[in-house]
Amino acid sequence: MANLKLSHIYKVYDNGHKAVNDFSIDIEDKEFIVFVGPSGCGKSTTLRMIAGLEKITAGDLFIGDVLVNDMMPKDRDIAMVFQNYALYPHMTVYENMAFSLRNRHVPEKEIKEKVEEAARILDITDYLDRKPKAMSGGQRQRVALGRAIVREPKVFLLDEPLSNLDAKLRAQMRTEISKLHKKLQTTFIYVTHDQVEAMTMGTRIVVMKLGYVQQIDTPMNLYNHPYNKFVAGFIGTPQMNFFNATLARKGEKVIISLPHDCSLTVPYEKVCKVHDNYFRDSLRVIFGIRPEHLMISAKETNIKCRVNIVEHLGNECIIYGELGLEEGSEVLGQGEQIIVKTVEGNPIQQGDILNLAVDLDKIHLFDQDTEITLVQDIPDYSRFKATIKNNKLSIFNGLTDICPVFHSLIDGLDSVDLEIPPSAIVSGNEFTLPVTKVEKIKDKYLLYLAYEKRFLFALVDEEVKEGSQFSFSLLFDKIKIVDSDGRTVLEPIGENESLLGRFLRTDSKDAVTKRRVVNFFYSICNKLFLAPQVNGFKMNQVEGNSSYKKEYRYVINRDNIYTASDGDGIVGTIKSILDYGNRCYASVDVGGQEILVNIPADYKLDTVNLSFDGENIEIYQIENDMRIC
Repeated sequence: MANLKLSHIYKVYDNGHKAVNDFSIDIEDKEFIVFVGPSGCGKSTTLRMIAGLEKITAGDLFIGDVLVNDMMPKDRDIAMVFQNYALYPHMTVYENMAFSLRNRHVPEKEIKEKVEEAARILDITDYLDRKPKAMSGGQRQRVALGRAIVREPKVFLLDEPLSNLDAKLRAQMRTEISKLHKKLQTTFIYVTHDQVEAMTMGTRIVVMKLGYVQQIDTPMNLYNHPYNKFVAGFIGTPQMNFFNATLARKGEKVIISLPHDCSLTVPYEKVCKVHDNYFRDSLRVIFGIRPEHLMISAKETNIKCRVNIVEHLGNECIIYGELGLEEGSEVLGQGEQIIVKTVEGNPIQQGDILNLAVDLDKIHLFDQDTEITLVQDIPDYSRFKATIKNNKLSIFNGLTDICPVFHSLIDGLDSVDLEIPPSAIVSGNEFTLPVTKVEKIKDKYLLYLAYEKRFLFALVDEEVKEGSQFSFSLLFDKIKIVDSDGRTVLEPIGENESLLGRFLRTDSKDAVTKRRVVNFFYSICNKLFLAPQVNGFKMNQVEGNSSYKKEYRYVINRDNIYTASDGDGIVGTIKSILDYGNRCYASVDVGGQEILVNIPADYKLDTVNLSFDGENIEIYQIENDMRIC
């Protein structure tokens, strides 16, 4: 049994096509992981890289604690079940299942025990003397599974194993594979394009699109909390309804305006995590609602649809209609399509006008451009106005000093908007707000702090009681400042800096042992910084000799950039000092490249010597924007 770790895995073909892009996941022992997505999304390519059938372009693959990038498939202790069964037609079922064991010179008595036990588990004992051509598709798939079971691998890989079966057999084999996973108690990784298989089998699901991971989560979290419109539309049958919409807040209510004069009203608290500018600026959003979360109402509602087609499925009914069409208007099939899933028994016919009610706990909202959900577990930021007077910022019923970096930027302004992320709120005594709600998110607590009939969100480690008062301070280096015209006055400070440089190696001979010594270096602004040996080998593996002939982008966490002794680092010229009160930064010109570095508030020199911890530098290939190390 084994856990797996895929760390920043890429697959780039010789023509430059990037089939898999920065794939990372930690898979626990005994998990059932499903890769799902449309054809061409990279799911089978990822599975084949795990199996060793495709070479990994960049990244690390661990099975257990062993790095297996260059390990042969036969040595990885994995078993793979293919879509087309891959059985030897001239061999019996027994011989097919025993083949790999015989190749490993396992004693015949042990082979017989393993094959018979696997056949018993899969209920194919009566077929051991048959050849594959005398068996059904479902029976052949059982044989393919049995051939994998007898190897007792650490990991099972299954590449669309049910796609050649009919619907009834697929449903039956889904159950059989799930039971097999529970019985064998080992790690399964399963590839499918069928979201029903993914939802019913996986403990966690990886949703992929065009080589990128869209979301990794449990089936129900994907269904209830999709990260973006693609995941929302891919998971669920029939797929989610999507409409262009606008939001307008009216007191404690929010009006969601849909096409054709349809609308619904929701309590503000249900959508309070949506950024305030979506209410204030009437930005278009995408409204999503699943067909099963729409109900036919006997009362008049503001959402009407005209029925085009009714599908009766026995226990349920699928209604396909058009939004907002009035009685007597033509059904053109060109309007806003809407799908409703309801229980069987409603006497609904083509042409009927339905009043629809919405389950308000099940609505979804997405940004129209990025298509990312607007109701994230942890909101990106909350936006509040602060007034300026006598070098003080007035906000949240309190006053705070304007930090030095703000003075010149907000000169002449009476007020600014602050975009405050939860990470900018820390314990302190400058402000106090009531806690109206507490939500546990993994190992932290999200606090809803009430102010001006809206919420400021804080993320804390310790539980805080609802109804209590929470005192805090603000980290201004994490806050974005916007003027009254919507122009950004000051961006928040990120965590990383990047510099362009080259990668070098030196070969020498140890004076004592006379052995050859190879060292690798990051060359930044003509200064050399020792690189870990493992990074040198990775660069050679991915880039070959070309790794010493071109520039790379080095990404460095700012906390790993430190002041060096004279002559030991890169001499940078300080262009300006940014004093945020809680932290001080210098904008430094380093060989024509400008970065921010941490400095003491009392730093007085015009230059600074900078050095880097080579163990904590990430290397990106520029042409493919691919992380190598």
